[in-house]
Amino acid sequence: MSIEIGSKVQGKVTGITNFGAFVELPGGTTGLVHISEVADSYVKDVNDYLTVGDQVEVKVISEKDGKTALSIKKAIDKPEGQSNSYSQRSPRQGRDDRNAKKFRSKGNFKPKETFEDKMAQFLKSSEENLYNLKRNTETKRGGRGGRRG
Repeated sequence: MSIEIGSKVQGKVTGITNFGAFVELPGGTTGLVHISEVADSYVKDVNDYLTVGDQVEVKVISEKDGKTALSIKKAIDKPEGQSNSYSQRSPRQGRDDRNAKKFRSKGNFKPKETFEDKMAQFLKSSEENLYNLKRNTETKRGGRGGRRG
């Protein structure tokens, strides 16, 4: 028995893996519910949502080379006007160019340090670190003469 793409059917969970769950469909065929198709929210572990032997309603997404792709989240009927959580967000608002120009014209935008300032500060701290390193290693060797042997 061939199952039509887009149809909703009842199935039994026969196995769970880290990437999804295998569901046995009527007629003896088995399909895979990928982890991304288990629930609308983020699914870290399929075992949190399904167990072996559960009866679930699934929607057939595709069938290719004898492999059937299923979805639990698409099988759930949602009220009209309600969609997944991603599309409920308001669209991202872009920056208003007029405000950006106003911000710059007031003189509020200044780089904290120039490249030359940063380079001078780095060289100064580097020289201090080398001086301290030399001083500490000379005292451990026994003075200016180094080791005598």
